[in-house]
Amino acid sequence: MFTDTSVRVAKGSDLAALLEIEQQSFTQDRLTARSFKRWLNAKHGILLVIEEHNHILGYGLVWCHKGTRLARLYSLAIKLQAQGRGLAKKLLSELERAAADCARLFMRLEVAVNNKAAIALYEKLGYRVFGQYSDYYDDHSDALRMQKNIRNTDELEFRRATPWYQQTTEFTCGPAALLMAMSSINASQLCQSSELAIWREATTIFMTSGHGGCHPLGLALAALKRGFNTHVLLNSRDTLFIDGVRSEKKKAILHTVHDQFVIEAIKQKLDVKYQDLTLEHIEYWLSQKMAVLLLISTYRFDGKKSPHWVCVTHLDEHCLYVHDPFCDTEKQLAIDCQHVPIARADFSKMAAFGANRLQTAVAIS
Repeated sequence: MFTDTSVRVAKGSDLAALLEIEQQSFTQDRLTARSFKRWLNAKHGILLVIEEHNHILGYGLVWCHKGTRLARLYSLAIKLQAQGRGLAKKLLSELERAAADCARLFMRLEVAVNNKAAIALYEKLGYRVFGQYSDYYDDHSDALRMQKNIRNTDELEFRRATPWYQQTTEFTCGPAALLMAMSSINASQLCQSSELAIWREATTIFMTSGHGGCHPLGLALAALKRGFNTHVLLNSRDTLFIDGVRSEKKKAILHTVHDQFVIEAIKQKLDVKYQDLTLEHIEYWLSQKMAVLLLISTYRFDGKKSPHWVCVTHLDEHCLYVHDPFCDTEKQLAIDCQHVPIARADFSKMAAFGANRLQTAVAIS
């Protein structure tokens, strides 16, 4: 039905046609000319058009998340007069192929719960519902969250539901990750007051700039205080996060805080093992129905080389999946930060921070 159609990468001269399709296809949440121009040049974007006799009939836009193996279908639209010819199926298949060529394993999308035709198409192509997002669109309607394994990987089967929580400050990723982990075991309130209370207990006081992040022993002690069994794996006995601090006075304070955490961990008989972290450790903890917090370097996400706490949600033969508590609201939606896949091959690079390659994780039960 579409032998005369072809799919190609969009270019700047397609802008008018793209806008025409957008205006015709959507009454809300439309992409603007400025947005299209940005996507046309986006390093991690895939913008394809399908055309017939040099007339553009539709477009598809995919965002490949930096540093992960996840791609997200951002938008897909076919002209009204060209619908019913299988063009959306052909275009989406090409988008999946392009995303797979960019080493992505999963394609995710959102679709309005009342868009039965689109849902039927996605299901026919192998997408399955794995969640729902309330009040997603401008008209306050809900969206289904669907996913497909575009490189023939196994389906995600989560042992335990893990709620996602967005950190409310720039420096509370650790408490946010711990709140998610605790709530996955015992449903509890995810709120800023709890987030800040944990930060006050677990903070390292200083970081390279601004407020301090959280020490793994501090987070473990905070979880212990709240009734959880805690286990810490740490590959260094030295004072943590001190390399990026220039002030000798601040370094002295960091040494003091670190020593206080070590003394309290010994006093509370905290299970702390000083050794390198491997995926086998995480796999074992998950098999024992524990929740896991992992410290990663954000370099592959944003190029900033910052230590960052995430909550592990799943591990399979291909990827480690995490809830990232940080959401850049100018570039991301909350769903972009949930069950983020990190390839096993990338784990050793991402789960090591700084010149000394700090590795640490906290498991709770």
